[in-house]
Amino acid sequence: MSRPFRRKVLYIPGFDPIPPRRYRELFRKESPVQAAVSDYRIELVRPSHKAAFGWQTRGSFPNGEAETQFEVLVWADLVQDSMRRGITGTYMQLFSTAWTYIGTGALFQLMKLRRGPVLAALYPIVVLLLQALVGLILAGLAGWILTKLTLWWIGLPVALAVFWGVLSGFRRIDNRLFAYYLMHDYAFTAQHRGAYPAELEQRLAQFGDRVSQALHEDVDEVLVVGHSSGAYLAVSLLADLLRGKSLPEKGPALALLSLGHVVPMASFLPKADRLREDLAFLSENETIFWLDVTAPGDACCFGLCDPVAVSGMAGPDQRWPLVISAAFRQTLSPEMQKSLRWRWFRLHFQYLCAFDRPGDYDYFAITAGPLKLSRRFADRHPSPARITRPVGPGRRI
Repeated sequence: MSRPFRRKVLYIPGFDPIPPRRYRELFRKESPVQAAVSDYRIELVRPSHKAAFGWQTRGSFPNGEAETQFEVLVWADLVQDSMRRGITGTYMQLFSTAWTYIGTGALFQLMKLRRGPVLAALYPIVVLLLQALVGLILAGLAGWILTKLTLWWIGLPVALAVFWGVLSGFRRIDNRLFAYYLMHDYAFTAQHRGAYPAELEQRLAQFGDRVSQALHEDVDEVLVVGHSSGAYLAVSLLADLLRGKSLPEKGPALALLSLGHVVPMASFLPKADRLREDLAFLSENETIFWLDVTAPGDACCFGLCDPVAVSGMAGPDQRWPLVISAAFRQTLSPEMQKSLRWRWFRLHFQYLCAFDRPGDYDYFAITAGPLKLSRRFADRHPSPARITRPVGPGRRI
C-alpha cells in the first residue's frame, strides 16, 4: 500500500478576536458538505502529535489518499488587546484613522480599485458618527425638556447621561452592527501608517520559525494560508523566511494560498515600505507557488486585484501571484446566493466553506487532498478580469 500524500497547513487568520477553535469547527462543519457535493471523503482524526492549536484530517479522493495537519498561527491575543478601547478611545481612533487614510491620499487611491472594500472601510465611520448624532439629539431633547420643567443645571447632567447611555447601548449591540469591530480593524492597520507594530513583528518572527520547522518535517507540502488581513502577514513572514534561511534541498514544497486579501488597505499607506518590499520579493521568488483567490462578490476584499501590481511593486520578473476568482455567481447556486445576501462577513468567509456548484477552487481539496498546490493549478491561467494597473504609492527602482 502506497504512502498517503502528507501536508502541513499553517493558517493565518485575519483580524479576528475569537479563539482559533472556530476554524476547526468551521472545517468540521463544512468539509463533509463539500465532500458530499464533490464525491470524496474527509474525516477529522486524532492528531499524531500535539500542535499549538490545530487538527488533523484523512482524505480519500479519486486521485489518491492524503493526510493533513492543520495548525492555526494565533494572533487573536494581539487583536483582543487592540480592541480594549472604550467608547471614547474608539472615537479617537475614528478620527485618527480617517485622517491617516484621507490625509495621506490612500483613500483616494483605494477608490480607484474596488468600491466594495472602500465602502466597508467607510461603514464604521459613518455608523459611529450616526450613533453619536442620535445620542446628541436625544440628549439635547432630554436636556431641553428638563430645563423647561426644572432648573437648567439639572438638565445638563441628565443630557450627558442620556448621550453616554445611547452610545453604550449601541456598543452593546455591536455584535450585530460590527461598527466598533471594523473601526478597531482599520485602526490597527493604520496606527503606524502601514508599518507593523513591534509586537506584530515579534509574532511574525515566531510564525516564520514555525514554518521553518514544518519544512523539516516528513511532509510533501507546507502550505501557508492567509485569509483577509492574514494574507499580507503571510507575505511578510514568507519573505522573511526566504531571505534569511535556505530551504532544505530535498524538503517539502512550499506554497502560499491567499484568500480574500485586503493588501491595499495596508500597502497603500506611506510607511508600508516593509510590506511593499515583501510583495516585490515574493512575487519573483522561484522556490514558492503563490495562488491568490478572491471574488468580486466579496465586498470586504479587493476582488481580482493583483496585490503586487496594484501596490506598484510589479517588476519585469514578476511570476506571482496566480490571481483567480472564486466566482461566487457561478460556484454558488441562486438559492445559496440569496441566503448570503447582505451577510457580508459570512460571504467574506466563504473561501473556507463549501460551494454547492464548485469550480476549480475547492478549499478542502486544496488543503486536505493529494495534490500539491503547484500541480493542481499548473495549467491554470490568471483570471482575465484581474486588475494589474499600479495605483498604490510603491515604485520599483
